[in-house]
Amino acid sequence: MVSRQPLLCSWTPRCLWLLGVILLMDASARPANHSSVRERMGTREENEILPPDHLNGVKLEMDGHLNKDFHQEVFLGKDTDGFEEDAEPRRSRRKLMVIFSKVDVNTDRRISAKEMQHWIMEKTAEHFQEAIAESKVHFQAVDPDGDGHVSWDEYKVKFLASKGHNEREVAEKIKNNEELKIDEETQEVLENLKDRWYQADKPPSDLLLTEEEFLSFLHPEHSRGMLQFMVREIVRDLDQDGDKQLSLPEFISLPVGTVENQQGQDMDDSWVRDRKKEFEELIDADHNGIVTMAELEDYMDPMNEYNALNEAKQMIAIADENQNHHLEPEEVLKYSEFFTGSKLMDYARNVHEEF
Repeated sequence: MVSRQPLLCSWTPRCLWLLGVILLMDASARPANHSSVRERMGTREENEILPPDHLNGVKLEMDGHLNKDFHQEVFLGKDTDGFEEDAEPRRSRRKLMVIFSKVDVNTDRRISAKEMQHWIMEKTAEHFQEAIAESKVHFQAVDPDGDGHVSWDEYKVKFLASKGHNEREVAEKIKNNEELKIDEETQEVLENLKDRWYQADKPPSDLLLTEEEFLSFLHPEHSRGMLQFMVREIVRDLDQDGDKQLSLPEFISLPVGTVENQQGQDMDDSWVRDRKKEFEELIDADHNGIVTMAELEDYMDPMNEYNALNEAKQMIAIADENQNHHLEPEEVLKYSEFFTGSKLMDYARNVHEEF
């Protein structure tokens, strides 16, 4: 009887190599800014009832970090298909030039600051309408009786159910004022959500949110009062001396737990550089070295036309190589990574062809 042991041994390294390739492909396919789909998105049910950390078309995240995708969000709007990393370059270039022609209202083959401003406002409005539509679906998920109002207790039941608790048991205990067994982290999240719930509840306060109030609970950019609440929360987290305003050192201070290696140092340097530029050029409107809550609110208001004009000028300045204060097709293609998140090569040779 012939032994199969040598054959098995010869294939084992190959199998291990193949397994390693598959694992690497899986890891590389995962976007760099999330460790897993669950960490970024959570469960579908949890997404339906938890306010998102990221708000499309808003300059800062809920935790005070800069929105790294902001320029792409206000340039592409919802139309991001065709700019993925594996997209066909020719198709992506053509689509980018189609967008260019839409922004270029007077068809002079140049984008002015005013044209870019109007385009930013239009794309921001798209994100607003998308948030309204999503919130409507989410409201129905937490308003099972369909009475048009959601109480804090109803929301609390749905939230804890999304965290693995038995929905019936939680509802029964809340109804009977019995103590709930909740871990410390979940309890802290609940307390923060309740503060936000109170803020979204317009006077006279009844702790019942209408569909409109629930929208502002999920998306504070839709309500002046909730936008101000978001600003207060960010200032509270960053303000180190308790004066309820932000200095440059406070705004650029590094988050706790930075990585102590060269890669971490590079990230830290980038963090400081980006936030310093944003503070000095856009947020600190009177350039006195201090950002007040009013200045931060104006900066974060996605429907602020003055801010949209400033953003338009900044976006043009990034790619305006000939310094004529306009964007031309060659410049948009060359700086495609800034506008779309996708780097398109051979921009100069292909621009006339795509037009």
